[in-house]
Amino acid sequence: MARVDLNCDIGESFGRYTLANQEEILEHVTSANIACGFHAGDPSVMRETVKLAIKHNVKIGAHPGLPDLVGFGRREMAISPQEAYDMVVYQIGALQAFLSIEGVRMQHVKPHGALYNMAVKDAKIAEAIAQAVYDVSPELILFGLASSELTRAGEKLGLQTAHEVFADRTYQEDGSLTSRKQANALISSEEEAVGQVIRMVAEGKVRTVQGTDVSLRADTICIHGDGDHAVDFAKYIKNELRNNGIEVRAFK
Repeated sequence: MARVDLNCDIGESFGRYTLANQEEILEHVTSANIACGFHAGDPSVMRETVKLAIKHNVKIGAHPGLPDLVGFGRREMAISPQEAYDMVVYQIGALQAFLSIEGVRMQHVKPHGALYNMAVKDAKIAEAIAQAVYDVSPELILFGLASSELTRAGEKLGLQTAHEVFADRTYQEDGSLTSRKQANALISSEEEAVGQVIRMVAEGKVRTVQGTDVSLRADTICIHGDGDHAVDFAKYIKNELRNNGIEVRAFK
């Protein structure tokens, strides 16, 4: 039986600003990527999100990003590989402290936004992120875009590496995601998004915006938790995967 993990970026509120209904979406995903205070999140939000994830038996991962609260970590910065390494180690450590208090282990690390996208194509940044994860703990799983420099860097080091695909994003012929700056970057139709996901998991292929098929591996599916209908979509995609004979469970 085919199987796949459902992950969600979460814990991205900050101070007085609340983003997403965390409790409800955690009922439908199997892994949670918790913001660590650079692009979003703060200590109180991290603590609360960790407790909610544990309550719903959802595996927990660090979601390190660039230090850019105003831009939500989605704007590229001219950082060196050493800076990328230091940022990732620092943010993993921040979340790990809250997990230690609760007596639970971190499952994975998934970079956020621009840091993620930079690591998709920049081998040096990818290697720095993978090394940071490995140095903190070789047992951590690295989440990265399927068939990207980031997943290659993780596999080269011997890390468990989960190839990630996206339900609501379109793809280019090189296997990369269409830039959010382009009008066709997002898939608004739930039926189309679910159809894309089922094909990626069952067949290992995705149709690009150019009309060609690209092969990829789908270990985990990202569901964005900040959309207007995020909870309903998470529930819908989980049910449709199961209806098509695909088991939904945390990555192993």
